[in-house]
Amino acid sequence: MNEKWFTVGKVVNTHGIRGELKILSQTDFAEDRFAAGSKLLMLNEESGASLEVKIINSRANKNVYILKLEGFTDINQVEKYKGWVLKVSEDKQLELDEGEYYYHEIIGCRVISDEGEELGVISEILSPGANDVWVVDRPKGSGKQLLLPVIDDVLLNVDKKEKIVTVHLMEGLI
Repeated sequence: MNEKWFTVGKVVNTHGIRGELKILSQTDFAEDRFAAGSKLLMLNEESGASLEVKIINSRANKNVYILKLEGFTDINQVEKYKGWVLKVSEDKQLELDEGEYYYHEIIGCRVISDEGEELGVISEILSPGANDVWVVDRPKGSGKQLLLPVIDDVLLNVDKKEKIVTVHLMEGLI
């Protein structure tokens, strides 16, 4: 497995007796990722065991997706996959609009203020509501983490290639 793989969902349970699985989506593109005909890698992160699967049928149900996978017709065949994750390869990632980023492109970026001050490195992305918040780990001795709202007034430039994010610090952010 030399190429990069990205998690798009997690098997949280079985559904019914016909071999369907309940999937907790971890992607903004669930309709595309879980569409009939899609191929994904199902992986047990503890043991490293993996299996390529093809989706026959899917439907949204409350806060999960119910997937029917090719070759599985019975609950006993899918019971062992609880807790496994579904992944998509890097070459299957969808093109994003300008100003949109995948999490893996943002996490690890250095953050610099518009005044040239080194603020730290993005370690996490939170999605509390109206907009995402990027968590910046500050250099040692610079205080606690910085929470940057992803809004036009704060986010000035994202250079994915150089992994540098330039921001304007509004009053009260630090």
